This record gives sequence, structure tokens and C-alpha cells, in this order.
Amino acid sequence: MSTISRISRALVAAGAATGLALLATGTADAHVTADAPGATQGGYAVVTFRVPTESATAATTGLTVKLPGLSSARTEPLPGWSARIDKNDQNQIVAVTWTADPGNPGVSATQFQRFVLAVGPLPTQDTVRFPATQTYSDGKVVEWNQPMGPDGSEPEHPAPEIALAAGGPGDAHTVAANDSDDEHETDDTARWLGGIGLALGAVGALLGLGALVRGRRS
Repeated sequence: MSTISRISRALVAAGAATGLALLATGTADAHVTADAPGATQGGYAVVTFRVPTESATAATTGLTVKLPGLSSARTEPLPGWSARIDKNDQNQIVAVTWTADPGNPGVSATQFQRFVLAVGPLPTQDTVRFPATQTYSDGKVVEWNQPMGPDGSEPEHPAPEIALAAGGPGDAHTVAANDSDDEHETDDTARWLGGIGLALGAVGALLGLGALVRGRRS
């Protein structure tokens, strides 16, 4: 199965899970949260960040999410928003920022927005935190970066967090293997098409030679 197919299926699963969660919870807490169904340690996953607007007078126009130094991060196209991926000097992806395009009013107090990332390989640990910065149209900035309390209590601005299940030994290599398969399939297809082109060229040359011979005889 190709990488694109795997990500597409993961996006469908993530969307369905998010929809069920919203139906189950009704009006969820007005926090920036993260959800990644099926995420495993060392594997790849689709992470959905749910961003409501707490301000009654301003709209959300920007979101920055910090990542734990990952090698891969792909944003899902979102109409009206631009995405920027930041890397460190080791070429690791450390943050993604979404910004409302000019003319886009942003996310109002009566709305929320989902921002989706396909990322990996994920760290080999039980949970991953994604500290987030929410920017409002009036210039206000809210940092969602506080860890949960030692007793499990929730702070005022908790950082988005996902739980990771134990992964298998091949999880970290799945996407790389699929990318290699895709390249192999593309190379085989190119060779096959090239062979057809050469064959058609030879046929064309023979037909042209035959026409020339017939012309001389006439």
C-alpha cells in the first residue's frame, strides 16, 4: 500500500473518530486539544488539533504547534489558511504554523477549526505533548503549554497531548518502505512506457520505409 493511500485512510479514520468524540461530549471544553486514533510509539499517525475560540470579541487567526523534532510532517490542505513548517539546524521538524489568509476572518467565538498533520516517526514514549500558541485577531496570544498536574488535575492552559500505544519493530520503517515501493513502481511504469514508445517508433519507421519504396516503384 502506498504512503498516500495510508495517509488518506488515516485521515478518514481520524475524521470519523473526531466526529464521534464531538457527538459524545456535546460542548467540549474550550481548550486546544489533540487527537490521534491508533498512534503508536515509533510509528506514523494523523494528529488532529481542535481549536475553539474563547474570545467573545476576536477571532482565532493563527496557530503554532511545536513538534518533538520529527523527520516527517505533512499538512492537510485547508482553504483560507496557509501553513509553514519550521526545521532546526539538524533538519528536524520542530513546529508548524497555520495563518489565516488575507480576507479570511478566522475562527469566531461560535466556531472551532480542525488543523490536521500527518507526522512521524513518533517518539518511543507513552505520551507526546504539542505545546501550542493561539493568536487572535486583536493581537492577543494564548500559550497552551502547561503540563497536567502530578495528581492528574488539569491546568488553566493545558498543552495538547496524545497517548501512544506500544508499537511493533517495523513501525518506524513502514512509510520509508512504502515510499521505496512507490518509486520502484514508478520506475517500472516509466520503463514500460519507454519500451512501448520505442516499439511504436520502430513500427512508424517501417511504415515510412514501406511508403517510400512504394512511391519509388510507382
